[in-house]
Amino acid sequence: MSTVNDPVFASKMMGDGIAIKPQEQGPVKVYAPQSGQMSVVADTGHAYGLTTNNGVELLIHIGIDTVSLKGQGFKVIVKPGQTVQKGDLLGEFDATVLKAANLDDTVMVIVTNSKNYQRIESEPNQSIQSGAALLAIQGRPEMTTATAS
Repeated sequence: MSTVNDPVFASKMMGDGIAIKPQEQGPVKVYAPQSGQMSVVADTGHAYGLTTNNGVELLIHIGIDTVSLKGQGFKVIVKPGQTVQKGDLLGEFDATVLKAANLDDTVMVIVTNSKNYQRIESEPNQSIQSGAALLAIQGRPEMTTATAS
């Protein structure tokens, strides 16, 4: 997170997490990293809030300053309050639209209630595959994981 090109995210002011740089161009699908309830679904499609079944509050934020696109290049699949299962499609975005607008397409998965946990870990500079573990979150006292899809 500390290398993200945005001071709010890089400082972890919103919480700790992981930044993912998509490799594909064109449509990029965004899946639920864990089962839970959608607490926030931005009309613009650039951000999703998910409260997992075990209380982890995740923010999935697509790109930097992408709210300025007003939904262009984004497709929202879920609704606020909807229950989702790990691996369910939340939405998608077109990375070429973000690039054409000179916007950073980094996807951030942030634990917004990070202060409730002893430790949040990720593997830096690793290729992320669908279904792979994104974060290890050590709570008080259990350990849980969020996975990439």
